[in-house]
Amino acid sequence: MRKIKRVGVVIKPHAPRIREILRDLVRYFEKKGIAAFLEEPAAEKLGQSGGLRREDLPGQVDLVVVLGGDGTFLSVAHLAAEQGVPVMGVNLGSLGFLTEVPLSEMTLTLDALLAGNEEIVSARWLLEANCSGKSFLCLNDAVINKGALARMIQMKVWVDGLEVAVLKADGLIISTPTGSTAYSLSAGGPILQPRIPAIIITPICPHTLTFRPMAVASESAVKVRLLAADEEVFLSLDGQRGMTLRKNDEFEVRRASRELQLISSPQRNYFSLLKEKLGWGE
Repeated sequence: MRKIKRVGVVIKPHAPRIREILRDLVRYFEKKGIAAFLEEPAAEKLGQSGGLRREDLPGQVDLVVVLGGDGTFLSVAHLAAEQGVPVMGVNLGSLGFLTEVPLSEMTLTLDALLAGNEEIVSARWLLEANCSGKSFLCLNDAVINKGALARMIQMKVWVDGLEVAVLKADGLIISTPTGSTAYSLSAGGPILQPRIPAIIITPICPHTLTFRPMAVASESAVKVRLLAADEEVFLSLDGQRGMTLRKNDEFEVRRASRELQLISSPQRNYFSLLKEKLGWGE
């Protein structure tokens, strides 16, 4: 991993105590001789000018620190992956799966990272979704879902050019192992360790109860064609970006060439995170 000389900071503007936490973080970096680059809302919180747009920040720094929740993390993850910049998420609410570093362990984790502890760096692969000539990177998932008044969606699914099913459902989730603990889990999908080489296909409330969540090889290409009428149907990427789909629109999802370097707390591991987040053993 590259030597960290410049750090970008992204925030959830309305998080509790965000101004105080942000000020302490900037002071920490100042003491370490590291330049802190703030996105525009963060700069405004400290009464500073010259904040950067979120989409421009990863290209200017060696590390991105996210102060907020998983939604804030996902809004910058694909941008950081494109630049090969690691991201550390500090959760300011309940413990998240992506913003997994608690505030109480923020400086401890940064100390470990700056000391060269590479065991806390986890490589997470992404999906590349292509639709209508546009390409998107997704850390968690690509989701087809319907508008509030739309009827059940009908779609056809292929894997590597082989037809899998014509499916009627409220939607379909195609996720990475990292995204297996997000929307896919809520829809009944399996939990996969982050480095398992598989893509998860999870239907949302399928009309055919025998169509169950399935995992296919990460080298596979998953293609979906919308067969429904022109009701409101959306393709959502990580719950942050998206586009409207029309009848006979197709999109294809495959493993991206880019990976995200995710920074974890040295005091936690994947299974302790699962136990804490999901309440196992309580």
